[in-house]
Amino acid sequence: MPLHLCSSVQTRDQAVIRRRDFLCGISAAAVAAGNVSWTDLITARAADLRKEGRACILLYMQGGPSQFETFSPLVGHANGGETKAIKTNVPGIEIAENLPELAKVADKFAIVRSMTSKEGSHPRASYLLHTGYLPTASIKHPAIGAITAAEIADPTSELPAYVRIGGRGTFATGGFLGVKFDPFDINNPTQPPQNSRPATEVARFQKRLGLLDSLQGEFAKTNPQEVKDHQELYSGAARMILSQDMQAFDLAREPANTRDSYGTGNFASGCLLARRLVEAGVPFIEVVSNGWDTHDDNFSRVKNQCGQIDKPIAALFNDLQARGLLEKTLVVWMGEFGRTPKINPRGGRDHYPRAFNVMLGGGGVRGGQVIGRVDASGAGVADRPVTVADFLRTICHSLGVDANKENMSSIGRPIKVVDGGEVVKELFA
Repeated sequence: MPLHLCSSVQTRDQAVIRRRDFLCGISAAAVAAGNVSWTDLITARAADLRKEGRACILLYMQGGPSQFETFSPLVGHANGGETKAIKTNVPGIEIAENLPELAKVADKFAIVRSMTSKEGSHPRASYLLHTGYLPTASIKHPAIGAITAAEIADPTSELPAYVRIGGRGTFATGGFLGVKFDPFDINNPTQPPQNSRPATEVARFQKRLGLLDSLQGEFAKTNPQEVKDHQELYSGAARMILSQDMQAFDLAREPANTRDSYGTGNFASGCLLARRLVEAGVPFIEVVSNGWDTHDDNFSRVKNQCGQIDKPIAALFNDLQARGLLEKTLVVWMGEFGRTPKINPRGGRDHYPRAFNVMLGGGGVRGGQVIGRVDASGAGVADRPVTVADFLRTICHSLGVDANKENMSSIGRPIKVVDGGEVVKELFA
C-alpha cells in the first residue's frame, strides 16, 4: 500500500494540513515498525475525514453541454457561432454570455477547457464520467458518489450517504460495492421524499420489521446475498424515515430570501437541497439538469438551459462560502462530453468528446483560473490535456479518497477506484 495515502488535500486551512501531515508521518513510521496495520491506518484516516465534513456536490448536465456556449466561448472563429464572450470578476477570464451570474463569482471556481475522451455515446460516456471505466457485461463499476459514500460517509448517520436529485439516467450506482451504496433518488426536490414516513405508528412499524426478518430466515439459507441486500435496504430506510435528520429535505425551513437567491425551478431547488444535505453530513450529492443534447437549435436551447442553472450555481457558491462550507465542499460541473465545433445544418452541435470542459470549485481548488486550452477552431486540445482518469483522480484528491485503493469486484477481481491518471495539481496550487 503506497504511502501517498497520507498526502494532504491542499486547502487554505494550514492548521489542518500540518496536523494531518504530522499524524500521517507518525502512522507511516508505525506501519514500517509493524506496530499498526495499513487497514487500521485507512480506518483512522476515514474517521479523520468524516470529522472534517468533506463533501462533493456534482452538478451533472445530462446530454452533453456545449463548451462554446458555457465556459469556453470560441472568440474570433466561425465555429463560435453567435455566442459572445463576457468578462468575469477575474481579469483575463471570459465565459459565454449565457452565464452572467457565474461570471460574477468566477474567483470561486476553476475551468478546465482541455478535457478529452474517446467516448461519444451517451450511455457509455455517462458511465465513464461517473465511474472511470467503460461498461462491461461482467462488472458493474461503482460511481464516484458510491465510492465517496463508502470511503468517508459517517456509518452512524441516519441519512443516505449518496443522494441524486432530478435524474435516474446517469448510470451511476453502487455497482459491485452493493445496493447499500446506490444513490437515494429525489425526483422532486421541493417535496419531502416519497414514502419517507411510517404508514402506521412507530411501535407497530418496528414490529412489522421484526416479522419481516423472521420470514426471511428460511429463504436466507439458500439466497444469503439477496436477503442481506434486502435487509440492508430496509434497515437503512427504517432508520432514515424515523430520524429527525429528515428535516434536511424540507426546503420550507429555508428563509424566503435564501430560496429567492437560488431562483425557481427544480434545478434551483436541487442546488439548495444539496447545500442543506451537506450541512446535514451527506458526503455526496448529485444534481441533474436534463436537456443538453442540442443536435438542433443549439444556441437558443443552450441559452434556455443556462438560464435554469446560472443563478442557482452562483448562489450555491456564495451560500457555501457564507456558511464556511466551501473549503470542505467540492462543487463539480460536468456533462458526459462536449459538442462539435462545426455547426450542423440544423443549427445544432453534435456529440464531441475530443475536447470539452468541466468546472470545479471549493474543496481546496484555487478559483479564478483556467486550465488547458483548445486550438483556434476548438477542434482539439492545444495545451494540458486532462483525461477522465485525471479528472476523477483529482476529485478523489480533493475529497481525501485513495484513488489507488482496490475493491474486490463481484467476479473476484480487484478493481482500483481510478485506473491510471494523475491529479491536476495546478487546480490546488
